[in-house]
This record gives sequence, structure tokens and C-alpha cells, in this order.
Amino acid sequence: MKLSIIYPYRNRNSERIRKSFQSLANQTDPNFHVYFVDYGSDDPISQNIKEICSKFNFITYKYLVAKFQPWNKSRALNSVIKILDTGYCFVADVDIIFHPDFVKVARKLQVKNETTYFQVGYLDSVESNKDIEFSDYKVSRLSTSEATGLSMFPVRQLKDLNGFDEFYHFWGSEDTDMHVRLKNAGTKVKFYEEELLMLHQWHDSYQSMAKSGKLTDLKVSGILALNHQHLKSAIKRRTTQVNLEGWGQCMTQDDLNELQQAPVDFSVSNEKRQVNEVLFGQLPGLWNGVIKILFKMDSFQDSTKYYLKKKLGKKVPEYYSFQEMNDQVILHLISFYRNLPYTIISNKTEGIIEVALKFS
Repeated sequence: MKLSIIYPYRNRNSERIRKSFQSLANQTDPNFHVYFVDYGSDDPISQNIKEICSKFNFITYKYLVAKFQPWNKSRALNSVIKILDTGYCFVADVDIIFHPDFVKVARKLQVKNETTYFQVGYLDSVESNKDIEFSDYKVSRLSTSEATGLSMFPVRQLKDLNGFDEFYHFWGSEDTDMHVRLKNAGTKVKFYEEELLMLHQWHDSYQSMAKSGKLTDLKVSGILALNHQHLKSAIKRRTTQVNLEGWGQCMTQDDLNELQQAPVDFSVSNEKRQVNEVLFGQLPGLWNGVIKILFKMDSFQDSTKYYLKKKLGKKVPEYYSFQEMNDQVILHLISFYRNLPYTIISNKTEGIIEVALKFS
């Protein structure tokens, strides 16, 4: 049975992707098809990667309108899983170089009601820059059974559970969560380490990029810990099915145009009571049309008058820092409104966060 291979992607270096595609072009078994999901890459990058995809006849390129939304690997994968008609799918990574026999071996491992995930050999930065035969790379270390990201799933079981949990945003835990829920539903999950079939090209970790400032995309403080806690809850509660009916769906270009063209309805400062009132008081009562809100830093908090009043013990407004406001707003939207068309534009330099949502 043909193997469907799904790549979730956003704004990554194109050379590593070309190397990954080329390793698939060299497969001894051609019974596979690639679905490359571009989750809202910037225009120049998306055009470049689309052109690279077009050079390989086994790739279907799919662009999702998510440029002004946080990275959501689960939704990127679900957008394909929901429409698959093949028996099995493999979740790939743009950093992976495949052994020429990967597809051949993977198809032999397709067992009813069973998920298989694979050991990976990690390359250092020097080896990753080489373009050589699979067997000629020097591996720095091997993954263990705790690394769950590269898995082959029975598609029927994924659909029965409504796919990957779309609560997980940014990075971390969505792959392990899927394994946990499959096991809870009675699906076997096995780790394949008999032979090394995949190599991982080096890159900075999410944590190091966030700390160094290299991560320019939307981000939230402490998101890895939150995702891990959600995973712990899935284990404790023996969760199986997740997501609402619209799982795997993303907004359209028409939705984005409508959100971008809408005027700002009102502005609020970073005063805590104002931010909280909008998130918990106003948004739950808005059920029709587009709403656009501008959250902005209040200049009064940096004034001499504010500091003097605070020093004298007089009553002054309580403010969120920009990062705190950013975290509050983004977490609220991805928790309660992620199935609506929405955009978030967070600009720390200007001290503003623009949020637009479309209520049906």
C-alpha cells in the first residue's frame, strides 16, 4: 500500500529541504507520495519552496493562510490527515535525510492497528553541511524511544481520534500526545531501531532561538511547560479523542483579506483591568462579524507623575509588561478562538498588539 508522507513547514532554510527531497527521490521503492504543508511562510520564502517542490513529481504543495497565527504543527498535519485515503501516513521533518530503503522498510512494517516510530541519527553542524551518500555521514548520537516525532500512523486511527491535538502551539509534546492517545484507544506503538533509516540535520533548538532573539515569529513565555502539562493531563485522564468538529481547517485568503481590511473597533491600554475585561468580558459576547482590537502600551506608566504617585503610596493603575500582555492575549486566543479566522500582529518595538477575529 502506498505511503503518504506529510511535511509540516514554515520559514525554514530551503537547502536542508532540498536534501530531504533528494533522499526521497533516491528511494528504492517509489510507492509513496509527499504532502508538503506550508503553514503561512512569508511570501518570498513560500514562493521559493513551492518552486523547489515543483521539481519533484511525487510532491503536492499546500499553502495554508496562517502567516499571522502562531505555528501549529498539529493543524498543519490535520489539514492533510483529514482528507487522506491511504492506509498509512508518515510524519516527516524538513531536517530529515532518508535512507534509500526507508519507504521499502516502512511499507513492510505496516501492520493493522499499529503505529511505528523510528530511531534517528543526529548530525552535527559540520556533517549537516555536507551533501554525500547516506552511509558516508558520521552520526554524533542516536535518538532513544523518548523521541517520538518521526512516526508512521494508520490513517483510520488518526481520523477516529480527530487527529493531532490542536491545543499545542509553537513547539513541543504534540507527537508524544498522539502516541499516548493512540495507546489509550488500543493502538500498539512500536519503536523501530533495527537499522538506522533517518539522519537529522543540525539546527538551533527552539529554546536557544527564543533565548537568543533569533525567533522572530509569534511566541509565548513558558509555552513548553504549558504544553508538557497538557500532555501530562492527557496521560492522567486517558484522553483519546480531541478537537472540535472543524479540526484540520484553516482560514481562507478571503477571511484574511476581510480581517486585514477591517478598521480598528477600539483600543485598550496594557492596564491589567482593561486587558482582562476585553478578554473575559467583551470577547465572549461577540458573535457576529469582524472585531479588531488594538492593545497598546500606556505612556503614563513611564511618566514622572506615575513614579511619584507610586512612591508616595497613592493608588495607580496596575500594568502588564509588553511580554505579559502578549502572553495573555495570544494564550487566550489559541485556547478559546483557534477555530475562528483570526490574526495576531505583535510589535514589541512599537508596543502594540493588533488582534482581529471573525465571528460567524
